[in-house]
Amino acid sequence: MFAASHTEARPHDTRATYHAGVAKLTAITRKVSPALARCELTHLDREPIDVARASTQHDAYERRLESLGCRVVSLPAEPELPDSVFVEDVAIVVDELAVVTRPGAASRRPETASVARALATHRPLAEIAAPGTLDGGDVLRLGLRLLVGESGRSSDAGIEQLATLLRPHGYSVEAIGVHGCLHLKSAVTQVAPDAVLVNPAWVDRAAFAGWRVIEVDPNEAYAANALLIGDTAIYPTAFPRTAARLERAGIRLVMVDLSELAKAEGAVTCCSVILAG
Repeated sequence: MFAASHTEARPHDTRATYHAGVAKLTAITRKVSPALARCELTHLDREPIDVARASTQHDAYERRLESLGCRVVSLPAEPELPDSVFVEDVAIVVDELAVVTRPGAASRRPETASVARALATHRPLAEIAAPGTLDGGDVLRLGLRLLVGESGRSSDAGIEQLATLLRPHGYSVEAIGVHGCLHLKSAVTQVAPDAVLVNPAWVDRAAFAGWRVIEVDPNEAYAANALLIGDTAIYPTAFPRTAARLERAGIRLVMVDLSELAKAEGAVTCCSVILAG
């Protein structure tokens, strides 16, 4: 088992996790593949996906990113790669470099090349090598601390490689157990400079000591995924009870319907790679 560092990064770290409005942000996205219905599924039963509607919803998501100040770089659809709209899984970006992952699902590994080309104009590149596997959806950055879910998609070898790549830049990497969901960010995401949104059935909330913890509504298990841009979280319309909890906690939300992409185990963080500059 990989024994990662347990040095904690608090919300006031200089290199903040949340994407501050003072910096120009770039959001790398990719159009929906016409093959989306053949997506990988782990925790959901397969049901029909309306690809045209998924594309319309994804276009609206890109407009939400633009409305919050992001410059959207939208890559063309990959007709033979069903899950390729979920670009988050193939890259982890910090201020100093971009790490191109080796996804846990073999069918997704051809997705990395085009995203790497897009990132190469913004950051030096590094990569996760075989036999390690790592999905970006398992990586939650909180300041200088990166939590990585020990899921079926991210291996100990992949987590150790990430730690080795990021340690010289002052980041700690910590493996964390996750249960009952696809990725760590299915179970927890950051929703404010000092707050995280958590499903405590899927991840131990004790890992977030020093953070304000907001729990999802117990009837909305999949509600923990939000995308924080500046002082606003992009959030799915599918979870009104948890949205109400967030608003009561002072979290500003911009809502988006991603119901068709959710059938492919997608969520709001999955559909973009956000980087400063």
